[in-house]
Amino acid sequence: MTGPSTSDFDAVLARVHLVGIGGAGMSGIARILLARGQQVSGSDARDSRTVLALRAQGAHIGIGHQAENLDQFDADPTAVVVSTAIKLDNAELVEAQRRGITVLRRAEALAALMAGHRVACVAGTHGKTSTTSMLTVALQHCRFDPSFAIGGDLNESGANAHHGDGSIFVAEADESDGSFLVFAPSVAVVTNVEPDHLDHHGTAEAYFAVFDEFVRRIEPGGVLIACADDPGAVELADRAEKSGVRVRRYGKSVTGDADARLVGYQPEHGSGVATVQLGGKTIDVQVSVPGEHMAGNAVAALLAGLELGAPLDGLLDGLAAFGGVRRRFEFKGRADGVRVYDDYAHHPTEVEAQLRAARPVVGDGRLIVVFQPHLFSRTAAFASEFATALGLADEVVVLDVYGAREDPQPGVTGELIAGEVPLPSGKVHYEPSFTAAAPLVAGLARPGDLVLTMGAGDVTMLGPEILREIDRDAVEEQG
Repeated sequence: MTGPSTSDFDAVLARVHLVGIGGAGMSGIARILLARGQQVSGSDARDSRTVLALRAQGAHIGIGHQAENLDQFDADPTAVVVSTAIKLDNAELVEAQRRGITVLRRAEALAALMAGHRVACVAGTHGKTSTTSMLTVALQHCRFDPSFAIGGDLNESGANAHHGDGSIFVAEADESDGSFLVFAPSVAVVTNVEPDHLDHHGTAEAYFAVFDEFVRRIEPGGVLIACADDPGAVELADRAEKSGVRVRRYGKSVTGDADARLVGYQPEHGSGVATVQLGGKTIDVQVSVPGEHMAGNAVAALLAGLELGAPLDGLLDGLAAFGGVRRRFEFKGRADGVRVYDDYAHHPTEVEAQLRAARPVVGDGRLIVVFQPHLFSRTAAFASEFATALGLADEVVVLDVYGAREDPQPGVTGELIAGEVPLPSGKVHYEPSFTAAAPLVAGLARPGDLVLTMGAGDVTMLGPEILREIDRDAVEEQG
């Protein structure tokens, strides 16, 4: 692969400072650096469980962004790592540039960590984190010890990254800003290609084009594993094959002997079994998380594991044992007969897939969704599609937009979505006050219901609050 060689590693990343070290991607890089014995410092806007854990592992972390955070060791950092969420006027970035310190994007630092490994990257508009996590756990069950960097915490280990002793590096490849083009995988998985992140890419055509560039980064002799049920991935795979890239496909629509055809899916309570035809055999793939879309992710991970040289039986055992990822239909608790889950879905296709997956788990109760739109640009572009997807629930609470890195846009609020949800009057609630959301949901829920908080923002904080409110209401009723 291109980028820093193994011999360059100590020089490039000998003493690293990460701006926003508590974030999902940045904290993973910090964990791997610390495990490799490097000096790590960083900063974040606030203390968090992640920040505390990194400090315990030896990182020096300042709270708040200020130039003096670069001076937490005797020498200047050899590199300062930033993500696209860091603005150009950030005090630490400005100071690093003034001192002439090398500034790396998060993906560039991750690419440096991959040096000397056989790399497997999982990309796609949806399903990246789950598929990367499934592949990692499956390889671990085969007694491989891969290094990995994932956009979410594995439930098994509680970590999003690990420095392994093996020769394989598994990584989630984020297309949101095009930075995944610094990777050069030997195994590339593309779960789907559907327009998103248009705030960066500008047009759907530009978004599709960046995946073509990603495929061109596959090492000679490498392989593209693509979903045959997604139109964008199908077209990408066809173009790749014509250019000479070896392609393996998975899904209900495949026909080739080298491909994995999903011929059946049987949901079970909170899990499912996928029946797959592969290499002339019919095999059952036990998937411990619900939803046919998750079964597809498991089959993608299976193909990737086989390409990496892992045995079929071990991969199947690993997939069956996969315990999920934080914020992917994560069970938060039960109160007075009401179950509360949390999910990261923040694109209409993801919302629809997760609500369909949740329905068999609900049973005889109702499905109540608390949805927080993420980004003003995404809300404006997909308000109608979000509304249609949310119509699969029995009752919906829409919060206001979590703007993240974006400034507010006039007229773009959660009400854009709530006003179009195709449910009867009184079943859709627009609640702009975050603090009022938990009491509202607790008042709606009754025994047997399943409440699902959903979105990429701070909606994840509501689950415990909703459970406390339900318990409080139950005690008052008994009193």
